[in-house]
Amino acid sequence: MSHPHVNRAKRLGLATLFGILSLPAFAAEGGHALDGGSLGLAWALPFVGILLSIALGPLLVPQFWHHHFGKVAVVWALAFLVPFAMAQGAPAVVTPLAEALLHDYIPFVVLLGALFTIAGGILVTGNLHGSPRTNLALLGIGTLLASVIGTTGASMVLIRPLIRANDGRRHNVHVIVFFIFLVSNIGGSLTPIGDPPLFLGYLRGIDFFWTTVHMVKETALAAAVLLALFYVIDSRLYHGDDDFKGRADPTPDTDRLGIEGGVNFILLLVVVGAVLISGAWKPGIGFHVGGVEVELQNLVRDVVLVLAALASLWLTPAGLRVRNGFEWGPILEVAKLFAGIFVTIIPVLAMLRAAHEGAFAPLIGLVSDANGTPIDSMYFWATGLLSSFLDNAPTYLVFFNLAGGDPTHLMTDMASTLVAISAGAVFMGANTYIGNAPNFMVKAIAETSGIRMPSFFGYMAWSAGILVPLFLVMTLVFFV
Repeated sequence: MSHPHVNRAKRLGLATLFGILSLPAFAAEGGHALDGGSLGLAWALPFVGILLSIALGPLLVPQFWHHHFGKVAVVWALAFLVPFAMAQGAPAVVTPLAEALLHDYIPFVVLLGALFTIAGGILVTGNLHGSPRTNLALLGIGTLLASVIGTTGASMVLIRPLIRANDGRRHNVHVIVFFIFLVSNIGGSLTPIGDPPLFLGYLRGIDFFWTTVHMVKETALAAAVLLALFYVIDSRLYHGDDDFKGRADPTPDTDRLGIEGGVNFILLLVVVGAVLISGAWKPGIGFHVGGVEVELQNLVRDVVLVLAALASLWLTPAGLRVRNGFEWGPILEVAKLFAGIFVTIIPVLAMLRAAHEGAFAPLIGLVSDANGTPIDSMYFWATGLLSSFLDNAPTYLVFFNLAGGDPTHLMTDMASTLVAISAGAVFMGANTYIGNAPNFMVKAIAETSGIRMPSFFGYMAWSAGILVPLFLVMTLVFFV
């Protein structure tokens, strides 16, 4: 007989995944493209508002935030949609909203939901003891794995074993923070599978292994410095914790280490294959919804991802997810909050796409000199800083197009500029919890496991103290 918790998890998973799949039907017909050049900075206030809510809500009103963060996200989304519809007319907002849903949010949530569901069915049995060497090995493996199954896939496979390995330690927050730095972000910089910005580049003609060849030095330096720094910090805290040495590990030992739910590794390969095929297969067939074209290959990809997630729910042995500490809370939190982010970000991205004609023209002007020659260091930091707070995939695309948008030219004569854009988007997604979706999911899983993670600004203190100096060094080494 199935465990009741597993049955409830299956029902909730089915409802969630089918709900995601059905969202395109709610997009209305008609509408016009959003002219970013005509928008003032005031239209960015709802986006700033939701970011401040995410940062301050858990600190100032934790109980209210825990129960109502979804409603807060809706309020900020309406704070943009309603005034804009009143000012410009309802049809003016339909196409931008449909585009945000169909091209960005739904594929984003479907991919994350599939990886979250499938990875949650993989259980590492036995008990790893969170020594500095063990933690270093897990972070190193995760960093390499991130470019193979994506930062989300690698994060979801390894975060629970890492938490269990360190559940008896008094000092374990730094382990999760470095995990976000390395596995959830920097490790995904070597293939289009690794991180969404690189996948967008692949869809627009960048060779699959271009980043593998051209970003290996930058990735290796960043990973080596962070792994070495982690080992020093972890060793000091581990050997200085006398209380921990005398305590029993709360996770019991078993005979040997092992892996259960192996069918989910096959399903992860299905996810990777679906993503790759959607970039290579171009049947030239599309469907128009709300004035937005949905290409057949992308629709097929999303359907395959949903089916793979459903297959994981049915094929994973009953009770395994319960033993793995799997809960739907983290993905539901990401889905709700990022729905608000993806809506409120619409005018911000439109103003960025307007380039020199938009409200962010002074920022756009910083990336080229008076002769129009690109300044790689500024491309790195402009792309990176915006990717820290905006969705890093469309931010990458903005600067990709600003640099000319010709993949052949970017891969050859402007290779250093493309590396700067790619590195900024991927690496600096680690600067905040919202810079990359796995960051927020890892935080939520860690908190569910009882780890008191830093607040939004507390995490930024970690990134400012560790990542920003590293990125300054990388600027001098690679981009000047």
